[in-house]
Amino acid sequence: MRALLPPQVVVVESYGDVPDARPFPGEEEALTRAVEQRRREYVTVRHCARQALAELGLPPVAILSGAHREPLWPAGVLGSITHCDGYRAAALAREGSVASVGIDAEPHAPLPEGVAGVIARPEERAELARWAGERPGVCWDRVLFSAKESVYKAWFPLARRWLGFEEATVRFAPRDGTFTAELHQAGPVLGGAPLSAMTGRWAVRNGLILTSVTVPATG
Repeated sequence: MRALLPPQVVVVESYGDVPDARPFPGEEEALTRAVEQRRREYVTVRHCARQALAELGLPPVAILSGAHREPLWPAGVLGSITHCDGYRAAALAREGSVASVGIDAEPHAPLPEGVAGVIARPEERAELARWAGERPGVCWDRVLFSAKESVYKAWFPLARRWLGFEEATVRFAPRDGTFTAELHQAGPVLGGAPLSAMTGRWAVRNGLILTSVTVPATG
């Protein structure tokens, strides 16, 4: 994931759970009904986030969740977290160095039957076959899902409202590992203009799909 983000964003990754990681006070409340796997993911990804805070020169703190399950960062910090089977990561930056960041990781496997039809717009469904022709062996339906997850994670801290899968059209450059997302909902004003598009990067490696979106700082 580090290679998919600009240098001002600190990334800490883990390909397994950290045995001695423990939740901070306040975090336990989110785990009262969690199964063991979910608990381990939650604790490890927050351990990664606290390591990222340390790299930014900041003290460790509890990382609670907001009403929409978004991570609540300390003042002056923005970021994103992700976890899936065999992978956890946190990407953090100081406010002002970027406007927002979103990351996502997924297993490199096709989406369950019927899901692609829900998350893909008609023009995206038409493109899936073309992308497969340019990069065969890539599970493009899952890459599309992951890209839209990263878009949403970068969108929400700025807009503070939902962005549905159908409200972004993603176009991939299959050979150079980038994508653009056209937004179909009026976005927050950044740098004097409404946010209407985002750019991101994607990669498939070690059995994982990794995607990221960075919204640049505006001044």
